Amino acid sequence: MTRPAPNRQMPPTRKKAVIDIRNITKTYQMGTFELKVLKGVTLKIYPGEFLSIMGPSGSGKSTLMNILGALDTPSSGKYFLDGEDVSQLSEDQLARIRNQKIGFVFQSFNLLKRTEALRQVELPLIYSGVRNRSRLAKRALESVGLGQRIDHLPSELSGGQQQRVAIARALVTSPSVVLADEPTGNLDSRSGTEVMQIFQRLNQQQGITTVFVTHDPWIARHTQRVIMLRDGKIIADERVKEPLVAGEVERPSDAEELQGIFDETYYGGDESEYT
Repeated sequence: MTRPAPNRQMPPTRKKAVIDIRNITKTYQMGTFELKVLKGVTLKIYPGEFLSIMGPSGSGKSTLMNILGALDTPSSGKYFLDGEDVSQLSEDQLARIRNQKIGFVFQSFNLLKRTEALRQVELPLIYSGVRNRSRLAKRALESVGLGQRIDHLPSELSGGQQQRVAIARALVTSPSVVLADEPTGNLDSRSGTEVMQIFQRLNQQQGITTVFVTHDPWIARHTQRVIMLRDGKIIADERVKEPLVAGEVERPSDAEELQGIFDETYYGGDESEYT
């Protein structure tokens, strides 16, 4: 991947954005002190994109993830999801958006310990009152290679298989976008590769719009576009010229990867930022 350049605009497209955020800010009041986390973020994400949002600790990427996922609301600005302004919705309305339009995959899987895989995947459908839940849940599990494990509890599944259940649960409602927060962070390298292969296949074959939030440049290189945050602002928005194909390239050593993180995160901006 080429080194990101600050504030470079993506090429124009005629597609209607799935996610369209305009000058989003987020400020937290901490006693008499105001903590400004997002400072005017504008971003469009289009149907079928597979992108990463990156940034060091404190950059605002988790806050942006929460706003994109309708888990939090911005202090100012607009957020349109499928053309609907969700930036000022009530809690009940946000819950509806989360259930129907957004699929979540978290680092910690967030599975119920005493519930078998099929029922785990059915849960979003129960909340939305959908019929034929078992059939839809089974189909989602089959799409991630777990058609033979539908009756297994989380304790009977490996970490990679548990994350596959979480992916199936995210997909079962046919959401507008899937948000994945460090989805390989708790997995060994083999399981992480298998999970990344699933995400790439689902994106390529089914056109599922997918957003990764990650601090890991290696993971980001498997996506098609990288958004970089620093101090609550987007400093780079770049296409990945040749995304890595999961499983085809071996991950570099820790030393090489650490150097890459330093180069990209701390020296990837405009020279004037460091003078």
